[in-house]
Amino acid sequence: MANQRNNQHNDNSISQSIKNTAGSAFETVHNALEATENAAMKTVDAASNAVSNLTENRSAQKDGFRYDYNDASDFND
Repeated sequence: MANQRNNQHNDNSISQSIKNTAGSAFETVHNALEATENAAMKTVDAASNAVSNLTENRSAQKDGFRYDYNDASDFND
């Protein structure tokens, strides 16, 4: 009878260990996906900003003046 209880305890321990390992693996994959998403969104933001700056600069040149959009000193009045 003691041997049967010991086997049951070992089975539960192995089962819990498998669950913990799977949980850790899923957490690792989840974190990697979040890091990939963050990197992709930073790339999209940078591309969007570049297009906006290019569009604004071309519009300003077309209107006959050149404005430095990176100079915020005009907005500090």
